[in-house]
Amino acid sequence: MSESTATLPGYCGWVATRPPDDPNRAYHDREYGFPIRDERGLFRLLVLEINQAGLSWSTVLNKRAAFDRAYEGFDIERIAAYGSADVERLMADAGIIRNRRKIDAAIENARRLLALRPAYPSFGAWLDAHHPRPKDEWVKTFKRTFVFTGGEITGEFLMSSGYIDGAHVPGCPVRERAVAAGAAWARATSPA
Repeated sequence: MSESTATLPGYCGWVATRPPDDPNRAYHDREYGFPIRDERGLFRLLVLEINQAGLSWSTVLNKRAAFDRAYEGFDIERIAAYGSADVERLMADAGIIRNRRKIDAAIENARRLLALRPAYPSFGAWLDAHHPRPKDEWVKTFKRTFVFTGGEITGEFLMSSGYIDGAHVPGCPVRERAVAAGAAWARATSPA
């Protein structure tokens, strides 16, 4: 059995039989559950998670480069200033997911992140100030703070960025790499 068809021992089931060049496997091995510290990276992940709603994560992964171009590197200040011409530009961009509610959510959430800055200098600082907490409390906080952030989107965002556990099954070798990289959930559960 070649590596491309072999089951990887201990790996999360959803990726264990995927070939090395599969975008989902690369995401699992290098990004999923790993901490993200830069504000643009966190905002990018939030926008991508919102865009995944109702679609497969593979669809989003295959469009990430187009999202990066369309949303100008996820510069929060720029996106917060988007007007109707920018919305129309995004709606016409076949490289991204052209859903008006999701585009509007990206713009509104950029504005809301800027509104948080007097109290929190960055998205990461806001997340850290609310960590740790159970997922249901996170969901309530996200719903009060942002738009288009229900339980699934919030949960995936927090798992993907390492704030809550669940990205990897116990025994998955990538789980330990995410912990070693500083996943916030592991710091919160470690003995002092």
